[in-house]
Amino acid sequence: MLDSKVAVIKIGSNVLTQSTGIPDLDRMAHLVAQIQGLIAKGKKIVLVSSGAVAFGRESIALPEKLNPVFKKQIWAATGQIKLINQYQDLFGKLGQPVAQILVTKEDFRDRKHFLNMKNCLEALLQQGILPIVNENDTVTITELMFTDNDELASLTAAMLNADTLLLLTNVDGIFTGPPSEPDSELIERVSSSMPEMTQYISATKSSFGRGGMLTKYAMAKKSADLGIQVIIANGKKEGVLEEFAKKSLRCTWFEPKKVKQAAKKWLAHGAQYYKGEVFINEGAKSSLSSSVIRSLLPVGIMRIEGEFSKGDILLVRDENGRKLGLGRAEYSSKLALERIGQKNQKALIHYDYLYLFDHE
Repeated sequence: MLDSKVAVIKIGSNVLTQSTGIPDLDRMAHLVAQIQGLIAKGKKIVLVSSGAVAFGRESIALPEKLNPVFKKQIWAATGQIKLINQYQDLFGKLGQPVAQILVTKEDFRDRKHFLNMKNCLEALLQQGILPIVNENDTVTITELMFTDNDELASLTAAMLNADTLLLLTNVDGIFTGPPSEPDSELIERVSSSMPEMTQYISATKSSFGRGGMLTKYAMAKKSADLGIQVIIANGKKEGVLEEFAKKSLRCTWFEPKKVKQAAKKWLAHGAQYYKGEVFINEGAKSSLSSSVIRSLLPVGIMRIEGEFSKGDILLVRDENGRKLGLGRAEYSSKLALERIGQKNQKALIHYDYLYLFDHE
């Protein structure tokens, strides 16, 4: 485990709820005290917290027949107030000011929104205020939803150039089989050179959360590839964050690769946000994957699909349609179509805004 200066801590709904579905206020208080301990040591912390629906469900009884989407929106909207008030009360007793940030996927899709949000979070941290981030469930329905708060935490860590992403769940990490089985062993370290481990991971979701361990693994791998160390640990465990600070925590640790540029971190999470697709020839493909830093020029483009404007995210594919990476458009699809195959034209995607999959 590496030293940490800026960490995003995600607390799952299964950590903040008892088996009955009632919020676990003792656990919440225990974690708040430990987060305060990390801040007191000079670490900058951003908290991504689930649990709003559980708080809402506890206080608002709704008819069984009500549309499940409406139910979730109502519980999220009412529970978010209770959740943030509980945090404000607990942190307030320790003299720690907090702020609430509610976000949607749209905030990450648009580079301007993204930078505004990044500046806001950085300003809060500079003033010693703890940002508490959650999804704005009341306005997000299915297609605009984050997979779950693991994805939100992963995006937040990339946005802030955090060195650590700590995902607190109700197990010690990823095991070689179901965690409840005695012969299952904890996988303590995941490096980029290790083979895929998805065969070990149970696809079942937690009782109160939206995602499962497969989502955690996928997000952890992506964050580690961007240069962020990721820890999956048991938030129900006493002193979990104290052990993290002492580097003695029993957990699954994802070894980070070399840190990527900030813009590439933004692009890495853009797989669902792209507005257009660019198909390139073999010459352009080998040029982009060579050790020499190169941008994507119109001369190597075979065809373009979709309409896009300057600043939109594009998906880059090879001649056979294989996904190669993501990039930010330097100009519109109208101009790009006019320049396809032409030499001596401005790059459609500049290298600084090009993120290639599985390529160092």
